Amino acid sequence: MATTGVQQLGDVRSGKLAGNIAAFGRALRRAGVRTDAMRIALAAEAATLVGVEDRLDLSAAMEAVMVSREQDRMVFRELFDAWFRDPELANKLLAQMLPSAEGKAEPSKRRPRVREALSAPRTLAKPVEPAKPDREIEFDAAMTSSDRQRLQHADFNALGAAEYRLVERLARDIRLPIPELPSRRLRVAGDAGRQHARMHWPGVLHEAARTGGEIMRLPRLARRDQPLPLLVLVDVSGSMERYARLLLAFLHASTRRAGRRDVFAFGTRLTDLTPAFRLADTDAMLGAASLAIDDFAGGTRLGASLAELRRAHARRLTGRRTLVLVISDGLDTGEPSLLEQELLWLKRHSRRLLWLNPLLRFEGYAPLARGAAVLHRQADAMLAVHNLSALEQLAASLAALMRSGR
Repeated sequence: MATTGVQQLGDVRSGKLAGNIAAFGRALRRAGVRTDAMRIALAAEAATLVGVEDRLDLSAAMEAVMVSREQDRMVFRELFDAWFRDPELANKLLAQMLPSAEGKAEPSKRRPRVREALSAPRTLAKPVEPAKPDREIEFDAAMTSSDRQRLQHADFNALGAAEYRLVERLARDIRLPIPELPSRRLRVAGDAGRQHARMHWPGVLHEAARTGGEIMRLPRLARRDQPLPLLVLVDVSGSMERYARLLLAFLHASTRRAGRRDVFAFGTRLTDLTPAFRLADTDAMLGAASLAIDDFAGGTRLGASLAELRRAHARRLTGRRTLVLVISDGLDTGEPSLLEQELLWLKRHSRRLLWLNPLLRFEGYAPLARGAAVLHRQADAMLAVHNLSALEQLAASLAALMRSGR
């Protein structure tokens, strides 16, 4: 780059500009932005068409072809400013980052995904060598105790791309035992279950027939313990995107041995993810869920989604025994009256309605938004799900709520 009045980002005829854009595309992928070779090629073509005289025009043109999700736009802009920068500006930033004798350097205010992408070595692609495909990195769950402690309490929304993938793997190892209650089905009780059992008269006669009429043992019947049916409603709006994927992976792995479980995603509409959850592999489930959800990272209309649940899937609620988990930040854009009406119906047809809210990561959080206020008023409890530690505490909280009868 030259330091004249017009920034020169390279000569496309010698391959510098194309190399910079290819390396920039790889940095975007490290930052978790969904981009591929086709988008990188389109970015190079867009840069050729708009020129490099105006940084804003160049940034807007490349952003239009390389970014497809709203939540990735700020990541793109921060990374673009850091990648295609003026050398004089780079020297100033470097000087600010170096520690001085008078005090410590100011911490970087960039997003974790941008810091992680910039920490990797940057190399320019040579025009004579074909681009090598990115290697898939396997993450090792073994780490130091300090690293693991940090990840235990790190907010999912503040993780870098590599940390996010590692935490997602760790979340799959957390178990979530669903509370059990006696069912209508009976079983022959053992010695430990005789306290609340009743006499099994056919068994008594059968035992007497085997011993010549002598009654040596009195078989009894007790109810079988059965996990509560589970209904999960996951918010997949833009503000919940970083939480939704990780919590879907967590619930799929942690409730694998549960009884009946029905899972729905909601944003601007309701999507049934129960068929995807029947897949044994968690990665396959996430792939199927991504194909099924067509309103991912959009708005939130919980009231309308619950109305659709009542009209089309009311039979999923089993005899007022169902445990309902609503995973959302409560930032609903629909009418609060409709949301309250549908939540009242849902409470009447379920055993417990629990709100799992990632915004509890903030100290002093209060549900002041209209949708959040309605959810807080109708839910039996509000629990945190913003980090690994909160997920581990979720099972204990569920058991305590069922014992307390709240």
